[in-house]
Amino acid sequence: MTADVLLAGIVLLGSSVQWLTGMGFALVAVPALILLLGPAQGVALANCASGVICVVGLAGGRRRVRPRAMVPLCVAAACTVPAGAWMTRQLPEPVLLLVMGGLVTGAVLLVMRGARVPALRGTKGAVVAGAAGGFMNSAAGVGGPPVSLYALNAGWTVREFVPNAMFYGVVVNAFSVAANGVPELSGARWGWVVAAMTAGALIGRGLASRTPEKRARQLVLLLALAGGITAVGKGLWGL
Repeated sequence: MTADVLLAGIVLLGSSVQWLTGMGFALVAVPALILLLGPAQGVALANCASGVICVVGLAGGRRRVRPRAMVPLCVAAACTVPAGAWMTRQLPEPVLLLVMGGLVTGAVLLVMRGARVPALRGTKGAVVAGAAGGFMNSAAGVGGPPVSLYALNAGWTVREFVPNAMFYGVVVNAFSVAANGVPELSGARWGWVVAAMTAGALIGRGLASRTPEKRARQLVLLLALAGGITAVGKGLWGL
């Protein structure tokens, strides 16, 4: 029961920040999920939950999706998802925790710095960002930061970024679920997860109009950074 409550709390927090800021489920939830369920199951659950949230979130913004930018992003991601899934199955758990925590921590620090990278501009930049995102999504459940950096370097506004990020999330998580499979959870645990995602959506939407966007994003990144560092620490401890 304690583990189920913890799982529900993690999913609730991740779902809330996703609906609050348009990003953040995987960044916030993945480090905690891999500590609770193990790397393989934690990443698989993050892929499933993120994909569902993106499908629902895309319903109202699909007309603002930019196909010319999304096609190279998604094609590149599809090519690298199998490599990330293969790595997850090959490495021992402490090493996986170390790698995943390092990927999350590095990605968060880059986004927090607002890194400007010339290589992430134009079609070439979309391919680079998509390939990095696909690999990271299937390996660590976190595929959003490379796309965030691409959008930053392309000069997209938040209004432009959110529906395109949702579209990318639908595609890359579908490929990741196909590669990693569905997490092996009991029926009761799936019930906790669905209930937590629903409650998180209601909470996030309720807070969205009351919370400054900049402050909300800072909170998401700080939570993700803390989780990434914790996963690195546990990985080092287990070596």
